[in-house]
Amino acid sequence: MALSFCGSDNGSNSYSVNEGVLNNGCFVDALNLVPHVFLLFITFPILFIGWGSQSSKVQIHHNTWLHFPGHNMRWILTFSLLFVHVCEFAEGIVSNKGMQTNHLHLFIPAFMGFIAATTSVVYYHNIETSNFPKLLLVLFIYWVLAFITKSIKLWKFAEYSVGPQHLRFCITALLVLLYGLLMAVEINVIRVRKYVFFANPQKVKPPEDLQDLGVRFLQPFVNLLSKATYWWMNPLIIGAHKRPIELKKIGKLPIAMRALTNYLRLKDAYEDQRVTEDPNRPPSIWRSMYRAFGRPILLSSTLRYLADLLSFAGPLCISGIVKYLNKTGVYFMSTTELLQNTSVLAVLLFLALVLQRTFLQASYYVTIETGINLRGALLAMIYNKILRLSTSNMSMGEMTLGQINNLVAIETNQLMWFLFLCPNLWSMPVQIVMGVIMLYYFMGCSALVGASVIVLLAPVQYRIATKLADTQKSTLEHSTDRLKKTTEILKGIKLLKLYAWENIFCDSVEDTRGKELTSLKTFAFYTSMSIFMNAAIPIAAVLATFVVYHFINETGPTPSEAFAALALFHILVTPLFLLSTVVRFAVKAMVSVQKLSEFLQSDEIGDDSWRNGDTSVSMEAGKKHLGVVGVNETIFFQLNVPLISFHSQLTMIVGQVGCGKSSLLLAMLGEMQTLGGSVYWNSRLQDRNSYLPVCLLFPMMQPSKNRYSVAYATQKSWLLNATVEENITFGSPFNKQRYKTVIDACSLQPDIDLLPFGDQTEIGERGINLSGGQRQRICVARALYQNTNIVFLIGDTGVLLSNGSSFFVCLVQIIAMKDGSVLREGTLKDIQTHDIELYDHWKTLMNRQDHGLEKVCDTEEEEEEDDDNMSTTTNRRSKIPWRVCWCYMSSGGFFMAFLMVSSKLLKHSVIVAIDYWLAIWTSSKTSQSAGAGQDVSNGSSLDDSYYLPVFITLCAAGITLCLITSLTVEFLGLSAATNLHHNLLNKIIHAPIRFFDITPLGQILNRFSADTNIIDQHIPPTLESLTRSTLLCLSAIGVISSITPAFLIALVPLAVAFYFIQKYFRVASKDLQDLDDSTQLPLLCHFSETAEGLTTIRAFRHEARFKQRMLELTDTNNTAYLFLSAANRWLEVRTDYLGAVIVLTAAGAAIWSLRYGLHSGGLVGLGLTYALTVTNYLNWVVRNLADLEVQMAAVKKVNSFLGTESENYEGSMDASQVPENWPQNGEIKIQELCVRYDPMLKPVLKHVNMFIEPGQKVGICGRTGSGKSSLSLAFFNMVDIFEGKIVIDGIDICKLPLQTLRSRLSIILQDPVLFSGSIRFNLDPERTCTDDRLWEALEIAQLKNMVKALPGGLDAVVTEGGENFSVGQRQLFCLARAFVRKSSILIMDEATASIDMATENILQKVVMTAFADRTVVTIAHRVHTILTADLVIVMKRGNILEYDKPETLLEQEDGMFASFVRADM
Repeated sequence: MALSFCGSDNGSNSYSVNEGVLNNGCFVDALNLVPHVFLLFITFPILFIGWGSQSSKVQIHHNTWLHFPGHNMRWILTFSLLFVHVCEFAEGIVSNKGMQTNHLHLFIPAFMGFIAATTSVVYYHNIETSNFPKLLLVLFIYWVLAFITKSIKLWKFAEYSVGPQHLRFCITALLVLLYGLLMAVEINVIRVRKYVFFANPQKVKPPEDLQDLGVRFLQPFVNLLSKATYWWMNPLIIGAHKRPIELKKIGKLPIAMRALTNYLRLKDAYEDQRVTEDPNRPPSIWRSMYRAFGRPILLSSTLRYLADLLSFAGPLCISGIVKYLNKTGVYFMSTTELLQNTSVLAVLLFLALVLQRTFLQASYYVTIETGINLRGALLAMIYNKILRLSTSNMSMGEMTLGQINNLVAIETNQLMWFLFLCPNLWSMPVQIVMGVIMLYYFMGCSALVGASVIVLLAPVQYRIATKLADTQKSTLEHSTDRLKKTTEILKGIKLLKLYAWENIFCDSVEDTRGKELTSLKTFAFYTSMSIFMNAAIPIAAVLATFVVYHFINETGPTPSEAFAALALFHILVTPLFLLSTVVRFAVKAMVSVQKLSEFLQSDEIGDDSWRNGDTSVSMEAGKKHLGVVGVNETIFFQLNVPLISFHSQLTMIVGQVGCGKSSLLLAMLGEMQTLGGSVYWNSRLQDRNSYLPVCLLFPMMQPSKNRYSVAYATQKSWLLNATVEENITFGSPFNKQRYKTVIDACSLQPDIDLLPFGDQTEIGERGINLSGGQRQRICVARALYQNTNIVFLIGDTGVLLSNGSSFFVCLVQIIAMKDGSVLREGTLKDIQTHDIELYDHWKTLMNRQDHGLEKVCDTEEEEEEDDDNMSTTTNRRSKIPWRVCWCYMSSGGFFMAFLMVSSKLLKHSVIVAIDYWLAIWTSSKTSQSAGAGQDVSNGSSLDDSYYLPVFITLCAAGITLCLITSLTVEFLGLSAATNLHHNLLNKIIHAPIRFFDITPLGQILNRFSADTNIIDQHIPPTLESLTRSTLLCLSAIGVISSITPAFLIALVPLAVAFYFIQKYFRVASKDLQDLDDSTQLPLLCHFSETAEGLTTIRAFRHEARFKQRMLELTDTNNTAYLFLSAANRWLEVRTDYLGAVIVLTAAGAAIWSLRYGLHSGGLVGLGLTYALTVTNYLNWVVRNLADLEVQMAAVKKVNSFLGTESENYEGSMDASQVPENWPQNGEIKIQELCVRYDPMLKPVLKHVNMFIEPGQKVGICGRTGSGKSSLSLAFFNMVDIFEGKIVIDGIDICKLPLQTLRSRLSIILQDPVLFSGSIRFNLDPERTCTDDRLWEALEIAQLKNMVKALPGGLDAVVTEGGENFSVGQRQLFCLARAFVRKSSILIMDEATASIDMATENILQKVVMTAFADRTVVTIAHRVHTILTADLVIVMKRGNILEYDKPETLLEQEDGMFASFVRADM
């Protein structure tokens, strides 16, 4: 056909203007070209030549600053304009086919309009980001010209009676509207910016976030197209392939996304609900969340609705393509006629899919961003509550550290994930209703039968969801109990190993785990049923629909009806599949909100503003309890304190364990409820009449800014996971001279010299890499370094008071307490006069120094190396962890794995067979309907008798296989979870003590909490979804390729594109996932540290600093998580667009093949239906693959611990060969003993020789790092004895089974460890002792009267960590525990460090009496405790320096022991 702009049809007058220029349609179309040519002619030189930027001189993210108002509206209108131009072009092309010659004017203006619209948006983007508003005049002129020319065309259409019934009229009207709106947007820019027609143009400042180059998350600031496609992420994701992504590279969050901003928003919404009429009514967290974050959720829901509505374009287009394959176009067509063109339908299907996926991903992003913002706000709210928690909540066990950790690590994440899935709650019903309506449109009444199947089975699904919710609650309870027990085991692992109790406590955890697994089995069964219902319902609905359709209608459905219905059923699978997931997360969210609400309503301490001036704290200051030293709310420890007044003096409060010393101090700090009386703090310390209660107040402190803070050091040391220097300065400015003075005063320099990096050494979590003495000295140094007027010290203060004579000069006042009352109060002289015995005790105590060390710190170099190795392993930029997947599958059992794989393959083969059989059936109906004669009816019934039974059989087989596959996946996961946890627990609990020294407790706990939770509940459904989605995509590509082999040609470039997208994404995703993991742990540790050191933080008044640190850690973690989510969206948008291209390619290939008669309409419908599933499930494949890769990290972490080498429990001797009463005498021979903590480390004991006779009392002393504690561990074979031996009663301990060795010896450690349960359980967990023996041990430990006073006596409750007892009382229980085991050998490793002098003297006498005929080895905390020993051993750097009787050693005046004693006098 000849080419002509106006056409060259015979007899046409296309170029005639006799009736007027504007009455010539071709001329009007040519006139419409003018604005487009004008725009291209003007803008191309500007775009290529460029211009100077008029941006602000402030350095900003230049290409992301959106200067002009109406930005989003402009982009939406421009995209709409592009779509209308596509429709105009398609209408022109189709109309042109009906003409004798080519009429270019029918589609060329549309094509040029499309080019011009694309150019306009590119031009606008460059003008906007460069802030050159005057160049927008070009666009304004273009919109005006286009509006005028299109209006002329619309006017002429109306004049010639071309109305809304014609498609071209509708398209032109839409173009006029869009050009008019774009013109209005341009006028608004002129009005706001005043860049033309105004004398003073408006100057704009860049947003604060863009002025900060540290802000790298640019999603809120980029243009709409970049937002939709995440184009701004390209440099980060592509760059990650060359260089790993680091924290510095992802920068900071924008202000609107920071935790503080969102916390204030949530807090305001929460506090606004408090009403004066009912102040006790707790505010609703749900309502607070809605008020604070409701708007973005509504936006996300709107986008989700649009995406769901567009998803139904697929079945409609498939129906049209299959139905109208043989139709042709007309010149002036209606909308209906255009939609009967298969090529047009294919293009519309492609555009609908692109839009649908864009809206869907935008909806996902908005919910994820909102969920992250909510989590940040909740974390800040929880942290602020922690800082105000009443002390009684922690001491009474009403709020444990484990519960707080669960709130932070689990409950906030549950609410975040619920928010992610929230739009599904209201979008799923819309999808289902729309699907049923369209099914009725295609299939008539038979569709109602299929819908009724869904409706009838809905109650079953609801019942399953209810059961899932109930089971979930039960599982959570057992999981919390298990984690609590595991935490206690790990905290007290050293004691458990020394007492050979690890198997007892391991069995306790296994019992709880058994209950948890019973719940998990029920949970797995109901989850399987839910998955089965979701998979089987569509098959059952299809079966019911087509069988009923067959009986209602004499002829079966056409291919267009059948496959449109099939596509609709595929669409309905997604909401049905998500139903159980959404319900499950909704239930979890309700439980989490309930826990969070209870926590936020828990008791708080009073407002401490009374410490700022002349106000007091009275009985209203507290909320619930006084400080309680009991086991329930009815037991109070009441302090009866008379009026005490101090002024700038050193005061000491003394008394026996449990007399109320610590309670009085806490009451002064406002940490306890004052039932009566008042505590006064005066802001003017110079006023003699002010009431200033102190425990130890050092007047050497100068007046300072921190007038109202209190330097505070507790008996139980509390350190931050930071350097030694940072722990001492504790946020105060560094003063070199003051720092050195404090270090010397606390005798810390020798300790610092031992550390690998000096005072820059990082202290592990809970001070794990320091000894107890070192931890305590750092805590005291922290108290002294603070420039405060008041210093409170609890416990042993000998480390500070090395100069005894000067101390007594400074000591102004002493308060002696007993049973909660002040026994005596006065100066040292008063005490000396009225209570000589008390004076002698305290004079002795004040002159003592701490020489203790529990363990050598040379291990930290190795710790650093291990951390580096672990970091290298974590940062390994690998692909899918197939080895870890294999480990997981093998843990579940090979038979279950084989059954899962084979049943999955068979199930999807049957599903394909069902659809293929349906295609053949409907195609045969179509061919028979096209024939003539009366044989059609008979043939039809004959064919139905052949096709229908096979179809029913295949559907039944498919439903059965759905049941089998759902059960196998869930129970494979359950089996793997069972085996992995069992192996992990046994490996950890039987690991050498060195493992616990170098591995942070938080890291081990994460394996048992978050990682175990992922393995238990997250991996099985993800694995099921991944395998299902992958097999659906593979079967879809196979079906399309078999029907239209030409599709394989297009598949090659699509596969290449997909490969490169995956290649770049995986590296970036792995880096971002590592960043998310690495930033999450410090955040959780900060919460734990704060909860443990709550009293210290509040005493120092450092709440604001800790809050700021928490906000920084939260923002850092949220930044990594947001970038990870944006990277996932980046991938999914691109895979979705690839899926849309696959659909377009498959449709084009199908149309081409059918026109040449290669295939039937039924097979074409089958191919298009499966192409549509690729778009739906390719997204699921990637998401589930990414999720599984992340979740498999939990298996990898657990598996890394499974490689831990266990202690050799067997020994070369059999337990039966060891005499039952061994060791009977208690004789110890040590020959050339060499000990190290690890084969890679230096020895800590070097060729030690020693002989201890039966019943001998031996004292071991030495400076820090001398090897005392290493020797005590060697007795229990807890360290590597690589040379020499220890022989006890004739048996080499290295030959003994560890269980036998450790169960026959006794030890008392410095740090007291109690477990939750009863007093009986803490004394005798093996349950082998009589009550008389237990009471005897308690009497020896001076605890009998106190325990008898408790409800239940021996069965009285002990809370987590023994928090309902004082530190001294806990140590006494530990002493009683050692007495219960009547061993002939007792090791006392600085056991009296935490108790008072009077109790210590009694205990020393008891040990000498109760163990008179037994061997006692004492690691000396105070040198005076070993002066009465039979033998004293002085150690230095792993060697024995002095070895003799104490009298002999004292005679050596230049000896080390003698110098120790002189320093201790």
